[in-house]
Parts: sequence; C-alpha cells; structure tokens
Amino acid sequence: MTFKSNSSRWMGERHRDFGWQAGYGAFSVSPSQIGIVKKYIANQAAHHKKRDFKEEFLIMLKKAGVDYDPRYIFD
Repeated sequence: MTFKSNSSRWMGERHRDFGWQAGYGAFSVSPSQIGIVKKYIANQAAHHKKRDFKEEFLIMLKKAGVDYDPRYIFD
C-alpha cells in the first residue's frame, strides 16, 4: 500500500519511535480542517470518555461513505 509505506517513511524520519498497530485506518484531511484536527488530537483522551474509539471509527467510516464489512473492522 503506497499510503502506508510513504506515511511510515515520513513518520519514521520525524518520530523514531513510530510504528503501526496491528490494525489501522487512515483518513485524509482538508487543509482548512487542520486546526480542528489538531484540537481533536489534543483533547482525544477527554473526548473518548464520551465516545470510545470503536464508536468514533464507525462514525468516521459512515461520514466518509466507506463501505465496510463489520467482520473485518475489530477483533
């Protein structure tokens, strides 16, 4: 996968301790939304007290119009 190899190389150059977890998802972000994404990341721990990662990931897939098979989303 080109995205994964390119992003891994890019992250490895900047953050030596970076590594992909067993599963992952990637979404592109419009440059106009970068500030919102940074704020989300900074507040992620508090945010996930209201909605866990799995719930949020499924919402992002639906909003992005990504078809998926629930059998392959989570362990």
